[in-house]
Formats: sequence, structure tokens, C-alpha cells
Amino acid sequence: MYPADYGLLTPAWAATPVAKAASDAAFAQGMLDVEAAWVKVQAEAGLCSSADAQAVEQIAKVELYDLAALAAAGPDGANALIPLLGMMRKQLADTGAPATAATALHRGATSQDIIDSALMLIASRSIADVRTDLLAAAGALSELSAAHASTLCVARSLTQHALPTVFGLRAANWLASLTAAGRQLDAVAASLPLQWGGAVGTLASLHQRLGSALPYKSEKRLAERAHELTAALADELGLAAPIAPWHTVRQPVLGLGSALGSVIAAAGTFGADVLTASRPEIGELSEPREAGKGGSSAMPQKQNPVHSVLLRNAAFSAPAHVAALYTAAGTAVDERPDGGWHAEWASLRELIRLAGGAAHHAAILATGLGVHPEAMARNIALSGDLLVSERISTVAAPLVAGGKAAVQELVLESLRTGTPLRTLLQGALPSDMDNQLFLDDLLDPAGYLGSATDFITRIREDFTDWKDS
Repeated sequence: MYPADYGLLTPAWAATPVAKAASDAAFAQGMLDVEAAWVKVQAEAGLCSSADAQAVEQIAKVELYDLAALAAAGPDGANALIPLLGMMRKQLADTGAPATAATALHRGATSQDIIDSALMLIASRSIADVRTDLLAAAGALSELSAAHASTLCVARSLTQHALPTVFGLRAANWLASLTAAGRQLDAVAASLPLQWGGAVGTLASLHQRLGSALPYKSEKRLAERAHELTAALADELGLAAPIAPWHTVRQPVLGLGSALGSVIAAAGTFGADVLTASRPEIGELSEPREAGKGGSSAMPQKQNPVHSVLLRNAAFSAPAHVAALYTAAGTAVDERPDGGWHAEWASLRELIRLAGGAAHHAAILATGLGVHPEAMARNIALSGDLLVSERISTVAAPLVAGGKAAVQELVLESLRTGTPLRTLLQGALPSDMDNQLFLDDLLDPAGYLGSATDFITRIREDFTDWKDS
């Protein structure tokens, strides 16, 4: 027996909405939906009866099928669709359906048409959940960035204290990443295509069938009619009508995989920053406290940052799956890839799951994130006046004998001896200046924030544009 995949080893997406939307059952239902929709389109075009379409619709329900048996039979044909068709035809016979229903089922199609289209259906249905959680995460970050537009904190470059910034800008940068990834995902979702080409991407079998049904057999008219039926099937499934079959043209899969990878990467950056800032010795952020979440099996005092860990887990896992899609696309050959196509399935499905899980955990994290300005102030104080040394080098250098080199030496002396930079500057500045007032202004980190506030506003406006689009 093949047990269901509940995600015991993949907690980044387990128990999130996408776990069901991208499950084996959802994939099987996707294949059933494509097959049923095709018979319905044929019936509407007069290529089979409405009774045939109704019969197939009645047996296109995943609960009627033994998925463990389906998985066990999959290796016999190298895909799950081939044994599923056998099970569907048996269901038709067992329910007393017209014999013509079994003939109309899968007519003119090939396994890749059904499997690729089913994967596009899973993606389309899952992306709806991903977008909902992305919007929730982004909305919470937008509120945080506005609430902390003037909350000073230290900006870090290559892990070290660099310059002053505001926490609102850091939150806005997380927001900017999620917004950009959301836009990319929306663009892909709007163009997820149906796959429909028949055995080798020529629709020859469908042309043959149409040739016997149409009053005249112009090749141009047959091609037009075949495209009309393909478009009708795409519309029935809520997918985009393709220009042509894409059996070995794998850009639709690459675009989808890249967009999902962007969501995961954006959420991963958010999680990684929270992990760093929530270390007790930094203490600037903390995860929301939830009953039953974040506990340690051995250390009762610990509150583990589980949502951030899972975001980082997803970010570590995703690149290999994106790479697998590009490898498969780059080795797609002939009119049907010999193994490359098969390699896409698990990676694409896992990217859907990871993106859904990452968006879900990002929403929880952003909505309940604890922000601790007092810790941010404490950490700023660790660098003291040195935090604005870039500004000092620019403003004070013209006033100090020896210029910029002399100021740099004062900075190094402060680092070596621990003498406050303010004290050293007071002795180096001209005696006829109001050094105290000048230094109060020069060394105030709040006075060296550049366009931080403007950037926060711009990023929040961009998010609003995406949200309302």
C-alpha cells in the first residue's frame, strides 16, 4: 500500500491550505477534471452525445478511485494517467454508461496533455491560496513599516553595524520583496496554459475525427475547428488557450517554477532576518507566541522561532527544485521528452507546496511579529557615535586639521582605546565653534536617515497598487 503524503518530513507546507490543494488526490482530481471537460466540449461540438458527457462527469470524482492502486500501477506506463484511464473505463462499464462514452473519453489526447493540464490546474487552484496568504503577510508588513517609520535601529552590512536606519524601512523592504514576487506570480497565474496536442503535438487524431464530422474537409478549416475546440476546453478549465502544444517547449513550467521560487525566496529573506534579530543577545524581534508552537522537546524554557525556521527551510529547499525544472527543460528532446518531462512533476508540485507553505507562515509571522524598540536602541548604543562615522567623515573633515585622514585616525583611536568619538572630535574641532551644539546635531543618528521615510511611502504605495489590481 502507498500511504498518503501528509508532510511528516516537510513541515514547511504540512497542514497549510496548499497541502490539500496540491495533494495526490488533488492531482488525480485534476486529471479527471481535464478528461471530463474534454468529453463535455466534444458533446457541445456534436462529436459525442450529452449522455456520454454526463456519464463521464459522474465517474470523474476522485473518491471513486483507489489512489494506492493507481500509484502502484503508475510505473507500468511511467505515468499515472494510463492506469487511471483503465479505471475510468471500468467505472463507466460498471455504471451502465453508453459504450460511446468510453470512446469519447481521452479521444485525440495523449498522457502528456492530461498530466500537464492537470498540473496547471493544481497550480491555478493553489495560487489562489498562496495569493491570499501573501496579501495577508504583505498587509501586515505594510502596517509595521508605517508604525515604525521613525523607530531607529542599526543597519547591518556583512553582519556588522553599518549606519542608522529605521525598522520601518526594514519591514518595507520585506514588503517590497513579497510585492514583487506577488506580481510575478499573478502574471504567471493569468497565463497558465492548457496542454493539448495529441500523440506528437499535431492533433492528427482530432483532425481525423473532425474530418468525418464536418461537411467539408479543408485542412485550414480543420485546423481552425481544432483550435476552437482547444480554446473551448481551456475556457472550461479556466486555463489559457495555447498558441500551439508545448510538449517540449517547457517555458510555461519554467515561468511557473521561477515565480514560485521568487515567493519562497522573498519569504525566506523575511524569515532569515527575523531569526537573526530574535536571538536573545540581539532581541529586536520575536515571533508571536501561540499555544503549542515553538516548544522544545528537551528544554522547557525555549520558545523556538518556528515560523521563521520553516521559511528558511523552504528557502533552502526550493533552489534544487527550480534547478531540476531548468535541467529538464534543457534536456527536452524529440516530440516527447524521455525522462525530463517525468522529472518535472515532483519538483513542480513541491515548489507549489513550498510557496503555499511559505506564504502561510509568512502571514502568521508578519501578523504577530513582536517588535522591541528598546532593544534596537540598546544595540545602536553599542556602536555609539561611530554609527555615523560616514557622516562625520564628510561633514567634519573640512573643519579638522589634516582633513579626512585625520578624522579616520580619530575613528581608529576610538576603536582602539574606547574613548568616545565625541570626546576626540571636541579636541580636534576649531575652538571658536560651538562644538557641543555642532556635535549634538552631527552625531544624532536620527539626522542621518536619507530617504528612508520616502522609500517606506513608495513601497507601501506599490503594495497598495498590487493589492488593488
